[in-house]
Amino acid sequence: MKNLILIAALMAALFAAPSAQAQNPSALEREIASGPFKAGHIQGIALDAKQEYIYYSYTTMLIKTDRKGNIVGTVTGLLGHLGDLDYNQADGRVYGSLEYKNDAIGRGILNMENSTRTLDNAFYIAIFDVDRITRVGMDAEKDGIMTTVYLPTVLDDYLSEVELGTEKKAHRLGCSGIDGLAFGPKFGSATGKEYLTVAYGVYSELDRTDNDYQVLLQYDVSAWAKYERPLSQAAMHQMGPKKPTGQYFVFTGNTNYGVQNLEYDTYTRSWLLAVYNGRKEQYPNYSLYAVDAVAKPVKQTLQGVPYIKKGSVVPLKESGLKDEKTGLRGWMFPVGSTGMTSLGEGYFYFSHNYNSEQGQGSTIRMYRYSGRHDAAFDLVK
Repeated sequence: MKNLILIAALMAALFAAPSAQAQNPSALEREIASGPFKAGHIQGIALDAKQEYIYYSYTTMLIKTDRKGNIVGTVTGLLGHLGDLDYNQADGRVYGSLEYKNDAIGRGILNMENSTRTLDNAFYIAIFDVDRITRVGMDAEKDGIMTTVYLPTVLDDYLSEVELGTEKKAHRLGCSGIDGLAFGPKFGSATGKEYLTVAYGVYSELDRTDNDYQVLLQYDVSAWAKYERPLSQAAMHQMGPKKPTGQYFVFTGNTNYGVQNLEYDTYTRSWLLAVYNGRKEQYPNYSLYAVDAVAKPVKQTLQGVPYIKKGSVVPLKESGLKDEKTGLRGWMFPVGSTGMTSLGEGYFYFSHNYNSEQGQGSTIRMYRYSGRHDAAFDLVK
């Protein structure tokens, strides 16, 4: 009995561990080349706890390299959109957002992969056993290196029709699926147990009012083993938690496909949201926002969302440029939407993506948080 209690205590401590961050991040490589690859553009990056390997999502392919960019292995065979990535220190695996949907993006991916298949709408968290990624061309379905957990809450919002005034609109909250993803503490705290936080993609529809929030779902993944299933794109499973541990809203004004990259940073005690700039003229349409991690969520009426009585709203941090008309704050930072990862002590890696005749690629560069309102980060040279 004592042994069982000890094991339970150790597991609880393990899943409460803080984010892995470099002890001497300034000693890491300043610049790392990635690609080009015959794949979709880079979507996200992650660094493991020991700073040995970097992981890249190239839409339908996961790539594992050493710190200098030398390829260790790749995972292929995906017909869905693999988005943002994060490394979970608690179990040593890489988590990524994975979506299958019958819209322009989904059809574009199938065309890119020369596939004539028709896939069900489905949203998953992909979990990669990265220690087993040891060679180029490993198969996501066949090589036993990836499991998936289904997110029914996302599908429900994606498929739902809502009433806005006299009109009916598809996709509750403008939900286009999921993309940004990161591990971090529960909103309202800078420390403590870590949760997987998943951000909605949001359609950029200028004629509706209910798509001006970023929607963030938090999940406790410590008991997810019961849901994990190998990927089968021929028979999509539906094993997953019925609902998230918490749902939160961040008012930013509408963005083009929502949070592309999400990252929690212990140094600034912030959640960083990198987006594609929105197009609604009444908003400043910044490309980078910061959420105050320690500010307590407040239950309040959601602006422009008549079909939800109240939601848990978390505020933007008092950092960045300030739009006097709306009070919104953020930065016009040119990178981050295709990959960012916190290294500790204010240091970050950001992806600079490019497209060439040879394919899609990225140069990963080191930045440091500046603390200035006009520019969030400075390039480390």
